[in-house]
Amino acid sequence: MDTTEGEPPPSEPEPKIIGLTGGIGSGKTTAAQFIEESGFPVYYSDIRAKEIVNENEVLKQSIQELLSPESYDAEGLYNRKTVAEKVFGNPVLLQQLNSLIHPAVRDDFEYWVRRQHTPFVFKETALLFELGLEKESFRTILVTAEDNLRIKRVMDRDGKTYREIKSVMEQQMPEKDKMKRADFIIHNNNGIETLKKEIEQVLQALNVVVKQ
Repeated sequence: MDTTEGEPPPSEPEPKIIGLTGGIGSGKTTAAQFIEESGFPVYYSDIRAKEIVNENEVLKQSIQELLSPESYDAEGLYNRKTVAEKVFGNPVLLQQLNSLIHPAVRDDFEYWVRRQHTPFVFKETALLFELGLEKESFRTILVTAEDNLRIKRVMDRDGKTYREIKSVMEQQMPEKDKMKRADFIIHNNNGIETLKKEIEQVLQALNVVVKQ
């Protein structure tokens, strides 16, 4: 139907945000890649955060003021090792650092969403529930797996020790708490093909919900 002369065409509805999360070694990123291959836009929050700390000059200055000039190397790149040493064992300082980085990532995500043209988009982030981002999501998906399997995956992938991985897992929200909050749960214990099938089922369910 033609629009009335002089009136702007109706704007597209804003895509609904689907939060996608999972603990270390769960296969969250692999799941996100399958979703993207299925034709749905995925915003990789953790990857973008690593890029934004190098791209955003205001953020860079704020981080240096909070921690030290050594937070960035001689080439002006984020010095992860130095920053990690600064905030290790200091939850207050870590919270202050996150309070600088997370708003910058949120702004970047909102700009990204405005450029998408699909019924729903996916926001992949390790801290979906920890940051309360489920409140901004239409639905949430948790990718999970048995602890021993998660540990083995990370040991094989990153060469970290059992103790190092276990320490990271203990700092994350317990799986049982995430499972209570998630709308969809994908159990990634049985290989790639099973993971793909579970993702397909979730995508079909989301299509039904969005069309209602």
